Amino acid sequence: MNIFDLAGGAAGPAETAAPMCSRKACRTGAAWQLLWNNPKIHSPERRKVWLACEEHRLWLEDYLQTRGLWKETLPLDLAAVSGTDS
Repeated sequence: MNIFDLAGGAAGPAETAAPMCSRKACRTGAAWQLLWNNPKIHSPERRKVWLACEEHRLWLEDYLQTRGLWKETLPLDLAAVSGTDS
């Protein structure tokens, strides 16, 4: 299972769940990747990923920045996620 198979394996091989926002209780499609790491437990080059919708991007960035965990925010390339070309 990868971070984009958020259905917990319920989707079949040809069917993958759409990437959803990581904000608690939000089920909106993701448009952004927030890259972060916790320097207390992760090596400096490691990047964890939270996904964000337009509405929650700034909230999630602020949450990570306040704790010194945020590294970078990038647009989510849905073509790369689905494995198709646009």
